[in-house]
Amino acid sequence: MFQTILQRVDFWLIYLAVVLCGASGGGVHSCHEVKTAFQLRQIGPLKWVPEAPGTDGELQICKHSGPSCCTRKMEESYQAAVRRETLQNIRSYSFELKYLIVGHASAFQDAFQSLLSFTLNLTTGLFDSAYEPLSQDARPLVADLFSDLSLFLGGDGNTSMERSVHRFYDNLFPLVYRRLVNPGLASAPPSSEHSECLRMTRQDVNPFGSHPRVLVEGLTRALSAGRALSQALVIGAEVLNATERAGLARECGRALVRMQYCPHCRGLTLIQPCGGLCLNVMRGCLVGLSELDGPWRRYVALLQELTGALAEGHDLELALQGIRNHVNDAILHAQLHGPRISAIVDKVCGPLTDTPSVTSIRSTLKVMTSVSTSPTSMAMTSSPAEVTLDHLSHTRRSFPLKPSKNNTPRSLKKISREFMGYIQRYRSFFSALPEMLCESEMVVDDFTCWSGEDVVESYVGRVVGNSLQAQKNNPEIKVRSIDPILVGARDRLEHFKPEMQGQMGWATDWGGWVETGSGTREEASGECDDEDGCQGSGDEDFTISYSDHERENKKREREAMK
Repeated sequence: MFQTILQRVDFWLIYLAVVLCGASGGGVHSCHEVKTAFQLRQIGPLKWVPEAPGTDGELQICKHSGPSCCTRKMEESYQAAVRRETLQNIRSYSFELKYLIVGHASAFQDAFQSLLSFTLNLTTGLFDSAYEPLSQDARPLVADLFSDLSLFLGGDGNTSMERSVHRFYDNLFPLVYRRLVNPGLASAPPSSEHSECLRMTRQDVNPFGSHPRVLVEGLTRALSAGRALSQALVIGAEVLNATERAGLARECGRALVRMQYCPHCRGLTLIQPCGGLCLNVMRGCLVGLSELDGPWRRYVALLQELTGALAEGHDLELALQGIRNHVNDAILHAQLHGPRISAIVDKVCGPLTDTPSVTSIRSTLKVMTSVSTSPTSMAMTSSPAEVTLDHLSHTRRSFPLKPSKNNTPRSLKKISREFMGYIQRYRSFFSALPEMLCESEMVVDDFTCWSGEDVVESYVGRVVGNSLQAQKNNPEIKVRSIDPILVGARDRLEHFKPEMQGQMGWATDWGGWVETGSGTREEASGECDDEDGCQGSGDEDFTISYSDHERENKKREREAMK
């Protein structure tokens, strides 16, 4: 009760001070307070502020029938200052959001690079341990493949997973053919023409079976969410940069001056604008940003879907770690079918000293393809060598892969969950921005306020909504158009999701599931696991038995040969 009485007393003291200072302008005898505010806010030269109120017929914004402490030059300075202050306030609010997006984009890329580095070493280790004759020459091929994977995950539009994987196998084929399929050729001097022939005909000769295609499909699907997320974060940063470049319309500048600085012309430097006045002015000024609200909400929902895919599953990690086994299986397949491959290569590319033309290569391939698929030519696959190589495939194969844990300071799962928690708070950022600006420092909970024309107890004007259509009824500002920069940002957001769906093909195919050893799809809750400090999460749920996968492939291959 005592506190309430004090608040009422404070109000009447403030109100009495405002009245005595000349709420109507008639009692202003000095512009000292106006000059002080002009100086503190660094609006312009003090010489432009008169010592005493007078009449300036050139005033265009803060027109008043009585004496005024403003001049035309002060109005111009007020316009520049209010634009600068408003844009700075907008940037201060968008900075946190921009930092969130850019910072997590960097964190995701760091996690991707850590995974790529780990699996690169895993794959090169395969050649060092199991295929030493290929090791030195295969290292740059593996490095090029993982460089393309890095570009693909980073959202590079010119990188194709299919081209990268096939280029890797094209370049690997000459090495495998000379040093593993026909080790006797390893001592012969390499022929660039013969090697080029092997590279050109690799996909037709098909020495690696279905493994290149399976690797392409697996990597494309598993990496799509990470790639799309990288591109989405870039788009988000571009949109926020566009909002910073967008300016304020001339009508907006005038309305802001009328709201914030016209009271100064009457000596009222402490009065605050009414809440309704501020909302109308800010919604009119920021209608271009408010028009981003719908596309931005859909964009945030897309971010949540993408990060959810990374947080709830281990597809990306397993796919990258599985490259080693895919390459191993492909090489073993070539060794298993060595006689058939050698027969085709001898026909198509000839001996090392005899390099056929491209035309002869293609014509020979047509004949050899039909011959190689005949039952007679395929009979060799049931030789004892198949049993030996099948046993070798299991001895060379690593243990079933599990998601890597704690190999990075912050795992993909933790980064994804953290980002999901933060970004959802900014779903309504653009529609709420006018309210945030008005609540921050312009409006106080008081008994009197500035209506745009005088000191009142409450704002009686109509408060309009955020939309462009609603601004037609805005009593404080006339909105004629939207900044083209913001129109472009809105269109970019609207078109992004359809572009990703068409480009990546993951519109409905990917989601929060993981493969298990049984080959079934299981939902991944993504709520708790060991790396979050939980117990009994069941790592085995995320184990892929590649030996079962390989045996299934071999079974299909044998059925195709019958």
